[in-house]
Amino acid sequence: MSKLIWITILVALGMGGWYASQHYEIHGWDQLRLTPRSGQSTVVPMVAEPTPSSPPTELQHESIRIASFNLGGLDEGKLGDARVREVLVQLLPRFDLIALQNIRAANQGVLVRLVEQINAAQRQYDFAVAADVHLKGAEQYSAFLLDRATIEVDRTQVYLVEDAAGRFQRKPLVGAFRARGPNPAEAFTFTLINVDLDPDHSPAEGEALAAAYRAVRDDGRGEDDIIILGTVNLGDQELAHLEQSLEIARSINGVPTTTRGTAVADNILFNRRATTEFTGRSGVIDLIREFGLTMPEALEVSEHLPVWSEFSVFEGGQPGQVSPPAERVK
Repeated sequence: MSKLIWITILVALGMGGWYASQHYEIHGWDQLRLTPRSGQSTVVPMVAEPTPSSPPTELQHESIRIASFNLGGLDEGKLGDARVREVLVQLLPRFDLIALQNIRAANQGVLVRLVEQINAAQRQYDFAVAADVHLKGAEQYSAFLLDRATIEVDRTQVYLVEDAAGRFQRKPLVGAFRARGPNPAEAFTFTLINVDLDPDHSPAEGEALAAAYRAVRDDGRGEDDIIILGTVNLGDQELAHLEQSLEIARSINGVPTTTRGTAVADNILFNRRATTEFTGRSGVIDLIREFGLTMPEALEVSEHLPVWSEFSVFEGGQPGQVSPPAERVK
């Protein structure tokens, strides 16, 4: 190919990029989308050429498993422990999407290395955190870990709950997701509120969580599947009050979620009338029994146990139903 032809191609590509930046806003899901700056409602998908590492588009499953796991202070030293790392690398890929709590690091490096370890087995995991984690040098934060083969994330809708009154010791992390596989118009869309409540401040944080739930539910996106999950740390009376005020129900009931078996500290809660995608299956992973650990070895991994619930990949629990709009044109 002549030098003149190469120059012509490069100029065309540059002009195309300039035109897109001048006339469109870039936002949305993992599949990059553009919307006209004029405010018109047209959405133009940016379709990349398929590559061997691209997530499959055909429907290979009819359900997804969403989990929550408090990592008990995961840092570089803990991830460097061979036994802890082996448990995490074997455990986390059993789920499609995991809300993680209690990561202790000044940046996202420990998550990068965790994902690298998981993907060494030819997996396609990624993570999502609040945008300012790397800016503020956070000492403790939460994250979402997701399998890109089965889950899409709208990174414009991953953020920390606003808390001007300072009622949360650790602000909940919100994320918007969609099951991958079905036609996007029929796929299960949902929003997660990843919480790590402080048991010493449970009454106040319980009330703040209710307010946060309502704010996310009523944010204008039209999403009715709002799921609270994480280390809820509320007593039975406080949790019952939260369930009643928000018309939600717990997935884990009466089964200890701490490694020592002393409390139901972690849970997954949602409105079962709205979230009909729930298959009725949920549970708690016993690290000692599952991985043949001693109590001290299990405590090295975490003082908490993973909890999970299963959902249909189809909006409404069956094919043919159309999900609400997943993003607003700006």
